[in-house]
Amino acid sequence: MSAPKQQTLASSATVTGTSLHTGEQVTLTLKPAPVDHGIKFRRIDLNDQPFIDAHVSKVQTVERATTLAEGSVKVHTVEHVISALVGMGVDNAIVEMDANEPPIGDGSARPFVDCIKKAGIEEQEAYASIFEIREPIHLETKSGSLITIVPDKSFRVSCTQVGPDGRMTQFYSTEVNPEIYEKEIADARTFVFYEDVEPLLEKGLIQGGSLENAIVIKDESVMSKESLRYKEEFARHKILDIIGDLMLSGKRFMGHVIAVKPGHGPNTEMAAKLAKTYEQTLSMVPPVTIPTGEAVMDNIEVQKVLPHRYPFLMVDRVVGFEGDMKCTGVKQVTTNEPFFQGHFPGHPVMPGVLQVEAMAQVASIVILRTPENQGKIGYFMSADKVKFRKPVIPGDTLIIESEILKVRRNIAYAQCRCLVNGEVTSSCDLKFAIVT
Repeated sequence: MSAPKQQTLASSATVTGTSLHTGEQVTLTLKPAPVDHGIKFRRIDLNDQPFIDAHVSKVQTVERATTLAEGSVKVHTVEHVISALVGMGVDNAIVEMDANEPPIGDGSARPFVDCIKKAGIEEQEAYASIFEIREPIHLETKSGSLITIVPDKSFRVSCTQVGPDGRMTQFYSTEVNPEIYEKEIADARTFVFYEDVEPLLEKGLIQGGSLENAIVIKDESVMSKESLRYKEEFARHKILDIIGDLMLSGKRFMGHVIAVKPGHGPNTEMAAKLAKTYEQTLSMVPPVTIPTGEAVMDNIEVQKVLPHRYPFLMVDRVVGFEGDMKCTGVKQVTTNEPFFQGHFPGHPVMPGVLQVEAMAQVASIVILRTPENQGKIGYFMSADKVKFRKPVIPGDTLIIESEILKVRRNIAYAQCRCLVNGEVTSSCDLKFAIVT
């Protein structure tokens, strides 16, 4: 499957209405934007018409809604607009408003989806960059919210909505793509529990709220101008919010979001974690200063010392020795490794036992390169304190460090570790025998 292209709006389209929290009348216009522009809000009611990036670094408050700020300039309740753009597959857009908050409409993302469809969607020349989650990212808050993102070949959200005292507990799970978003998510409306209404009013919030644009839950009853649109409308609306808030990471991603009792606070905390994790994946392996002369062994020289051959040679080269007892080797982990065929199909991970083998081979080089041990073989005897910390996947450069701690007769003891991008992926203490 070829990588998707970035998308923007084909033209401009406008929606008007009342904002939820301030109660002001507002006109919102969605406009096309160039490649790699992302989603930006623009306050055209202010003199310099400033832009605010839809990014977690701009998040100011998260009480009942997500507020972005650039200096003294703010835009409130941005999650429904961002959710609609992301859900419908729009990567780049300008969101112009003549007030500080979008119109609430009926409390769902439907007005913005209709606005997007009116404008049309246009494919751009550049390919979209999609972050593939490789290992779980977890967040747990003191309020009892849990969000975990695990690897998946699509974008999927599973949400358990839990109200006060367990009321209105609902669960919904779905893959998210434009067709599913419009049909199953976009119409889910915002909701509030009756006991929260007065405190929100006292804080100056929901000035534009009514039973026409929000569902009010009183005890076990639903107060609304119409019946629930979905059996799990509350859980679906939480998914709507999650989609908008997580896009504040600045990156589309493939992964399965599993959320229990989510909210704008936990959502944006997870967006920050996503942004940080993505930045870490961009950092390449630091350049290795390769020594010259006898301190370096290329693959041919490695094979003169080790008896191992394809597919079991786990050292491509040696990049340095420290004294007589410490050695650093390199293994370029490619997608062509034979073990990836079965470990695991669709989710390739280098087996931990092969990382241990790589450490043992580098340790053996330290011993076997000495004149008195040339032509001998290192036999595994034991591996202790074995720890696996991070998965190693195709494209990684595995740095293998082994240090011989002591040698007694023909028995050697080594301390070893493997690293990728400066982070330890595995470590162990090895014992092996040197025999002819």
